[in-house]
Amino acid sequence: MILFVGTAGVALPNVFKTWTGSAGGPDIILTNALILNIALILLGWHRYKALNTELVARRKSEQEARRLAEIDDLTGCLNRRSFADRLAVLLKTECSDERALAAIAVDLDNFKQVNDLNGHMAGDAVLRATAQRIERTLPAGGVLARIGGDEFLCVVPYYVNVSDRIEHLATRMIEAVATSVSHEGVSLDVTVSIGIASSIHLDKDLAADSAAQDLMHKADIAMYHAKKQGKNRYYWFEAPMENELRFRNKLEAGIRAGIANGEFVPYYEQQVDLETDQLVGFEMLARWESPELGVVGPDIFIPIAEEIGAIGELSENLIAQAFEDAKEWDPELTLSVNISPVQMRDPWFAQKILKLLVAHRFPPNRLDIEITETCLHENVGMVRSMITSLRNQGVHVSLDDFGTGYSSLSQLRSLPFDRLKIDRSFIGELRQQENGDALVNAIIAMSDGLKLPITAEGIENETILEALKRLGKMKGQGYHYGRPEPADKVRERLADHGLLAGPSEQVVDLAEQREKRSGKSSVDQRAG
Repeated sequence: MILFVGTAGVALPNVFKTWTGSAGGPDIILTNALILNIALILLGWHRYKALNTELVARRKSEQEARRLAEIDDLTGCLNRRSFADRLAVLLKTECSDERALAAIAVDLDNFKQVNDLNGHMAGDAVLRATAQRIERTLPAGGVLARIGGDEFLCVVPYYVNVSDRIEHLATRMIEAVATSVSHEGVSLDVTVSIGIASSIHLDKDLAADSAAQDLMHKADIAMYHAKKQGKNRYYWFEAPMENELRFRNKLEAGIRAGIANGEFVPYYEQQVDLETDQLVGFEMLARWESPELGVVGPDIFIPIAEEIGAIGELSENLIAQAFEDAKEWDPELTLSVNISPVQMRDPWFAQKILKLLVAHRFPPNRLDIEITETCLHENVGMVRSMITSLRNQGVHVSLDDFGTGYSSLSQLRSLPFDRLKIDRSFIGELRQQENGDALVNAIIAMSDGLKLPITAEGIENETILEALKRLGKMKGQGYHYGRPEPADKVRERLADHGLLAGPSEQVVDLAEQREKRSGKSSVDQRAG
C-alpha cells in the first residue's frame, strides 16, 4: 500500500496532464509500476479473503470437533469424559452445607433383547427416546450424559433437607421411560433400573476429579443393586452394596477360572415312576466345587454365568461329563438336562447338542432336554425349530417349571414337547389337604388332553407322594428319594441295585441308532 501511494503520487499527475494535453506523455516505467502495484494489491486482497474464509472454516471445524468430543452423537447428551469434567466443576460450585449433588445412574433393562429381536436401528430409536424422556424430567440445573451403550448418568443439585424430591424424580423417570417406543410400526417396551448417590457421602479430602469419579461409581453400584433386586426400580447407594459388588466381581472371576479348571461338576437327582416305584432316570444338576467357597448351588452361579456370557461353555462342559457318566448306567435309565434361556437364543444350540452326542457316542433317545416357559416368550419360531431338530434325532424335549411362565395352550399345542414338568411350587401345595390338589389336578387333566406325560418336581415327603399317586400316572423327583449326588455316589447306588451297564453296553454307535430309526421309518412308510 505504501508503494502504491508513492508510485501513484508521481505517475497519476503525469497521466492527468497527458489527458489534458499539457504534457507530452506519461512516464512508461512509473505507469507500469503503478499497474503492477495495483495487480499486487488485488492479488493480496484475494489471498486475504481466502485465508480469512479458511480460518473461519477451521474455527468451525475445531468447534465441531470439540462438540463431538464432548457430546454423544446419537442422543445429543454429554459423553462420559465431558460429564466427569462438568461434575467436577459442579462439585466445586454447587455443594455447601445446605445443598448437595445427586448422581443418578440409569440403565435400560433387557436392552440387548431389543437389539437382537428388532435390530440396532430399533435400539438406537429406544436410546434417543429414552434420552429425551429423561431430559424432560430433569429440573433446572440438571445435566444428562450417555456414558455407555444403554447407560445414562445425570446429576441434579438439591437441598439436603428435601432429598425426597430426588426419589420423586427417579419415580418420574421410571414412569416416563416405561412408555412404549414406536419404531417402524413395532411397539418397543423397556424399563430402567436406577441408582442414586449423594455428594454428602463423599470424602471431603478428595480432589474434585477424584470425587466426581467416586460419585459416579457409587451411583453405578446402586444401579446394579436395583437390577439385582428385580429391575424397574431405584435404590440409594449404601456402603454394604459396595461389598456385595466386590463379592460379585470375585464370583465372576471365580466362575471363569472354575470353568477352565473343571470345578463345575454334575450332580444327579433320581427320577422315579410313581406307579411302580422304579428308578427310571436322573436329572443332571450343576454344582460348583470351589476351592475357596466349597460346594456352591446353581441358584448362585447360574444367573451370574448367564449375565457374563459363560453359561454356554459351562453347560456344554457339564453335559459332556454327564454323557460319560450316564454311559456307565443301565441303558434304560434316562438323563435329563436343564437348558438356560440364554442358550436357547443361540441359533446353533441344537447342532451343538447333537455334536456332543456324536462326540461321546451317547444314545439320543436317553437324553431329555428341559427348557423353561420363559424361553417361549422370547422367540417362539427359533425355539420351535430347535425342538424339531432335536426330536428328529431322537432327543426328548420337556417343558420345565410348567405353570410359572404363563405359556398359552396354543403354544403347548403348536410346540412338539414330549413331557411337562409341574413346578415344585404347585407340588408343595399338596400338603394342604383341603384344596391343595385342585391346581395340580387341573394341570394333569390338561396334560392328558394334550397327550403329554408328566413329571412332578419337589416330592419331599410321603404325604405329597400319596397325593400324587391318587392323581394319576407320572414320574416324580424330590428330596423324598434323596438329595442330588455326585457321579461316584450314583455309581455306587446303581451297583447295589444291579443297574450298571455291562462292558458291551457302555459304547453305543450313534450312526447305527440313526440307521435303525431310518429303517423303522421306512418300514412304517411301506406299511402305510
